[in-house]
Amino acid sequence: MDSLTIQSSNPTRDVPIDVLIDSMVRPITDAVSGFIFYAVPVGDANLPLIVVWLVAGGLFFTGYLGFINVRGFRHGLALATGRYQNPNAPGEVTQFQALATAVSGTVGVGNIAGVAIAISLGGPGATFWLIVAGLLGMSTKFAECTLAVRYRKTNPDGSVSGGPMYYLEQGLKDLKLPGVGKALGLFYAMAMVIGCLGIGNMFQSNQAAAIFITVTGAEQSPFMGKAWLLGLAMAIVVAIVIFGGIKSIARVTEKLVPFMAVLYSVAAIVIIVFNADKLLWAFGAIWQGAFSPDGVTGGIIGVIVIGFRRAVFSNEAGLGSASIAHSAVKTNFPATEGYVALLEPFIDTVVVCTLTALVIITTVYDPLLANTGISGIEMTTRAFQSTISWSPIPLSVAAILFAFSTMLSWSYYGLKAFTYLFGEANITQLIFKFIFCIFIVIGSAIQLNALIDLSDALVFIVAIPNLIGLYILAPIVRAEIEKYSESRKTA
Repeated sequence: MDSLTIQSSNPTRDVPIDVLIDSMVRPITDAVSGFIFYAVPVGDANLPLIVVWLVAGGLFFTGYLGFINVRGFRHGLALATGRYQNPNAPGEVTQFQALATAVSGTVGVGNIAGVAIAISLGGPGATFWLIVAGLLGMSTKFAECTLAVRYRKTNPDGSVSGGPMYYLEQGLKDLKLPGVGKALGLFYAMAMVIGCLGIGNMFQSNQAAAIFITVTGAEQSPFMGKAWLLGLAMAIVVAIVIFGGIKSIARVTEKLVPFMAVLYSVAAIVIIVFNADKLLWAFGAIWQGAFSPDGVTGGIIGVIVIGFRRAVFSNEAGLGSASIAHSAVKTNFPATEGYVALLEPFIDTVVVCTLTALVIITTVYDPLLANTGISGIEMTTRAFQSTISWSPIPLSVAAILFAFSTMLSWSYYGLKAFTYLFGEANITQLIFKFIFCIFIVIGSAIQLNALIDLSDALVFIVAIPNLIGLYILAPIVRAEIEKYSESRKTA
């Protein structure tokens, strides 16, 4: 992949611009990452406190809302498929479109590469705890998306703005805490604007370009050294979609998400079927490894941490990002979108991540694999290729679609955070969309690891104000559930 360069003070030497930027940003990144991903030793394992914070939210809302993740699952499916859809309700998109947009933001390269990393570090047992964390995250998603609709703002042109910024500000204002709510809302919005440009933009375009170059011949690829052209192409396609607003994004994601999810899931299931003779062994390894891991640093605590970390980093439950998309839904009752939203961690983590794990465990997994240097998307690619030689091609297509759809969703998240800070004027929105597209080209062409690491940390730091607000506003979530239940009885 090519790298832009600038001339150094030494005329005989070029300094890559990404190296210069990394050296400037790295101290800030290390400081912020050291804070947000601070870990405490528990036995032989290191336990990141942000993971504890997010999992604690899932445990709390699962209990407080009476296992809504289980008892609300069937109704969530009915709502998502349009069974109770009211086309005249306030909002901009259908419940399926809102779900598709949010899922497109969470199902990404991490579902392919991140799961492989989790298994290489924590063994098959990490899969069990990944599933547990995904199930708990369903309850957190319910709470934050219910509140996002409850406190959303309808603009003069009929468009909707919502998300943690709004329910933190307005919700806490209603509870006589206006200063606290406004401060938390501003902090959330600022972190989301910066975060979306890295992990939801540059990282995605960089990975998509790298995958495309690999598929088209690696060193012999006509795009080798011209990754910026791929970035420009992606930026143009993204611009065509996002300049039409949430309705345009939703129209694309409602078609793209089912296609890419089915493409990847079918490919994974085919590989699993071909290795069906190892499936019982795989389930046994997952169960045994979850409670008595062999050779995993930190033992059982270590494997729990690895599984939980992969899950919360994948489905984003507790970060509030997906609630920005869900807030635009057409509904008269906020709780309806809570029911739809709880499906999201199930799809992202319980289904897609688990399929990836089973492909790896039934094919290339070896207890000694962690020491071979093979991890991430390379491990997943080898797992597919070990059964069907040409399977990396559909896998690469799925990965590129995952990256593209993630950029669409995160452009909307960043936009709503940006307009919360600077107003809803059309020129303000155009400025952000232009900046977002420019960063797609930059991300594809140069390695800005420090900036991406910084954005990663900023995306997760928003979990602190978001969950504080969710705990305080939890009674309102339960009240909205009761209000919706009463409406169904009298309907």
